[in-house]
Amino acid sequence: MLDMGFIPDIERICKLVPFTRQTLFFTATMPPEISRITEAFLHNPARIEVSKPATTAVTVTQSQVPAGREPHEKREILRRLLRDAKDLNNAIIFCNRKREVAVLHKSLQKHGFSVGALHGDMDQSARMAALDQFRKGELPLLVASDVAARGLDIPAVSHVFNFDVPHHPDDYVHRIGRTGRAGRTGTAISIVTPLDSKSMAAIEKLIGQQIPRTEGDYTVHSEASDEDAAPRRSRGREGSRDSARGGRKPRREREARHGEREPREARHEREPREERAAKPEREPRHGRNSAPQAAPSHVPSIGRAEPRRPQREVDHEPADHSHLPAFLLRPVRARA
Repeated sequence: MLDMGFIPDIERICKLVPFTRQTLFFTATMPPEISRITEAFLHNPARIEVSKPATTAVTVTQSQVPAGREPHEKREILRRLLRDAKDLNNAIIFCNRKREVAVLHKSLQKHGFSVGALHGDMDQSARMAALDQFRKGELPLLVASDVAARGLDIPAVSHVFNFDVPHHPDDYVHRIGRTGRAGRTGTAISIVTPLDSKSMAAIEKLIGQQIPRTEGDYTVHSEASDEDAAPRRSRGREGSRDSARGGRKPRREREARHGEREPREARHEREPREERAAKPEREPRHGRNSAPQAAPSHVPSIGRAEPRRPQREVDHEPADHSHLPAFLLRPVRARA
């Protein structure tokens, strides 16, 4: 709690209470930076350790599930884990960012899960309402950031899912500490991508044990397996294509509406033979690759003088100006 922005509040409280007092400080991990902070609030403390620092409870079963780098693959694996989980009464799903909490919360709701959200940007009344619903069992799933990893005492949490592997190893210990409390058993499952290899190595080094991989095949073989991501991708491609064509509909819709165009060979066979014979043949176009043709005899060649042909005499008939308005037929007076 001291590492998450509550130090000014603690300093204000310490100034208001008497100097002679009894202060108790509880933590699951004791990194050096937190030890330096507590020295400002504690005087001649007695340190009592139940176990070694940064150790996880023995009653918590830990495992990891490999996943791809795409977010929709992680969401698909999480849904499979939630459906296949045994003895799942309730669960907290942790994400690293508040934006990812909102996206995952909306995705689970779309797929029929009863889920709530909890992150730092929510009002205090909204946080308390979500926690009360989670404690009462009205919401069996809670998607949260690291705000829910410390200071929450919900003893009956059966599962903890790390949708995002925490960047700091201490946060992993706090997260899975939400389950397996007061001698109960719990399950902690982490979804690990290839980018999380260094973070998992730091976590295993901190807790002093290796986290085994879960049994079962949760590999996503295609991008279309995520129902909430496939429509969005298809709409994006069709929308860009239609906008480039000026709002035209796809080709299949146009053919279904106006009928499929008949091939040229079929139209050629359908026409009567006499009509085809009556039609003049098209002159071949002279392209770049077409064979050169001999020039007509009347076209003069370069460098050779040809006699000029006499021009034809044309009888010019008087023009008919009846279609012109009267003011255009007035004679034009010459200026003096």
